Amino acid sequence: MTLYAIFAPRPGKPAAPRAIPEKFSWLAALLPPVFAIVHGLWLELIAFIVLVAALAYLGDWIGASATGWLYLALALWCGLAAASLRRHGLAWRGWRHRGDVVAPTADLARLSFLQAER
Repeated sequence: MTLYAIFAPRPGKPAAPRAIPEKFSWLAALLPPVFAIVHGLWLELIAFIVLVAALAYLGDWIGASATGWLYLALALWCGLAAASLRRHGLAWRGWRHRGDVVAPTADLARLSFLQAER
């Protein structure tokens, strides 16, 4: 079972609630730019590109091994922080956090939220 944060759109918007799982994201760890684009996290994408460019620039001074380990740490952090980044992105766009639900899948989390809301 996974803990899901449920976000609802602004009142008057005809969109279904979103369920954000509180777990490690392999997509965010392996392909951080793709994860950011898929979820509309544009500022996070720019920050990632700036950090990777800084690592590439500093690679001559700190060494290739240290650069590789620092990139690995950055990618691991992206995977661990993926849920927080998605929650922050939704809150920035006006979605409201409506609660947390424990469920086996995101669809069941949304369904239990909608049933409890009635």
